Amino acid sequence: MKSISIVVPVYNEAENIAHLHQEIVDTCRNTGAKFELIFIDDGSTDQTARVIKSLNPVKLIRLRKNFGQTAALDAGFRLAKNEYIITMDGDGQNDPADIPRIINHLEEHVLDIVSGWRKNRKDTISKKITSRIANFLRGILIHDGIHDSGCTMKIYTKESVSELSLFGEMHRFIPALLKIRGFNVGELVVNHRYRQSGKSKYKFNRTIKGFLDLVSVWFWKKYAVRPLHLLGSGGILFLLAGFTSGVLTLVQYLKGQSMSDSALPVLTAFLLITGIQLFISGLMADMISRIFYKKFDNHSYYIHEIFENDRETI
Repeated sequence: MKSISIVVPVYNEAENIAHLHQEIVDTCRNTGAKFELIFIDDGSTDQTARVIKSLNPVKLIRLRKNFGQTAALDAGFRLAKNEYIITMDGDGQNDPADIPRIINHLEEHVLDIVSGWRKNRKDTISKKITSRIANFLRGILIHDGIHDSGCTMKIYTKESVSELSLFGEMHRFIPALLKIRGFNVGELVVNHRYRQSGKSKYKFNRTIKGFLDLVSVWFWKKYAVRPLHLLGSGGILFLLAGFTSGVLTLVQYLKGQSMSDSALPVLTAFLLITGIQLFISGLMADMISRIFYKKFDNHSYYIHEIFENDRETI
């Protein structure tokens, strides 16, 4: 059994943390693996941080404000030291008992990431409907082969996330991002439990942001290393349309028709200028893409504190 890091983003989950911590620790100790448990407090306004500091063993990352689950996971990935990284929700709906199963599935199928599938979800009807719509759109645009990318219960090899930078609401699309990079992605049905206390942090605006990030991932998958193919193709189409419009304008002029009452000259100029702009934009985007791939390392959040409580050898 290889060493594992459990990464749990939390926001105002003071009522659930202690019980979840105990479940995770008991499960990990039963596996016999070396492990570390990392909680990322995403700007909680309740006693979440204080409760975590009273636990043992634990590592705590406190963000300066609520930056979102994507930022919290990114911070956890950067601090995690072990060979396998397992992510879970902090509300207790993911079952720590699935940890040995998801590790075994990763190793048996020689995968880099295994995404949990909440096949029997214990959520409200509205969340289930929204999730199914989102999964349908994701399947059309990015084809990552995952039924439930929104499930936080996942396992990653350290290598797969070592150079992954997350922004916006990208945590839903990590399997797709890793698949684009050539990593092997799998899926496993996991248990999903009812929330025992506290309130769901889900808001509808997260769905809108998630859709916009879905479009971004689609563009990244299709054109990240070749933006000129998209913008340049559009530019050529506009140029061809402008050339056709220009020919029609010339034909009408040679026939003696007045151009003052015709929209063709203006249309021709618009199409040609737009085509040139798109083509130049494609060239510039291609150069920016090359610079990005040379080296880009940044993050969209700020850490307030890192705390560790490990009074005993794990």
